[in-house]
Amino acid sequence: MTLRLVCASANPDKVREIAALLDGEVHLEARPPGLADVVEDADTLEGNARLKAAAVSAATGLPAVADDTGLFVDALDGAPGVHASRYAGDHATYADNRTKLLHAMRARRGAVARTARFVTVAIVVWPDGHEVVVRGVCEGTISTAGVGARGFGYDPIFVPAAGDGRTFAEMSEADKHAVSHRGRAFAALVEALRAGSR
Repeated sequence: MTLRLVCASANPDKVREIAALLDGEVHLEARPPGLADVVEDADTLEGNARLKAAAVSAATGLPAVADDTGLFVDALDGAPGVHASRYAGDHATYADNRTKLLHAMRARRGAVARTARFVTVAIVVWPDGHEVVVRGVCEGTISTAGVGARGFGYDPIFVPAAGDGRTFAEMSEADKHAVSHRGRAFAALVEALRAGSR
């Protein structure tokens, strides 16, 4: 596959994961420096991913790939959901978001279910408006405290159901990608592109 895609994400951690997941499948180019940040104000993951990819595709004249991920915690009525990256505020750190989530769960009275799921929507948008959209879901549970030093975001407090009891932050990159929401989404994207979706 010789498709050139511009990575629309400005988050270096996500860019590294996307590059690893697409390695050898497409020629992934970095988002050009100086592009204005895209305001992610859609109310769905697909909407936010589309905003990013469409803006970068329009600015570069090349197809662009973007994703958006949400963490949906059952005990919190689906929060933080689509607002996962800004759960503790617009300038929150990863640790701020995890702390707020764990505090919110402790604040619930009695025993609460700790079930949750990560959902990733990945999209490629071409300059003519054509697009390919896929999604990946990873069921799991929220741990009572952060464990592990790898990964980013909520990785230290998310234990995937398809794993062996480790949090994402305890897993190697390969182990995480094999079961993660982003790994599943980008595997589906590669299959769609191989099948000639464009």
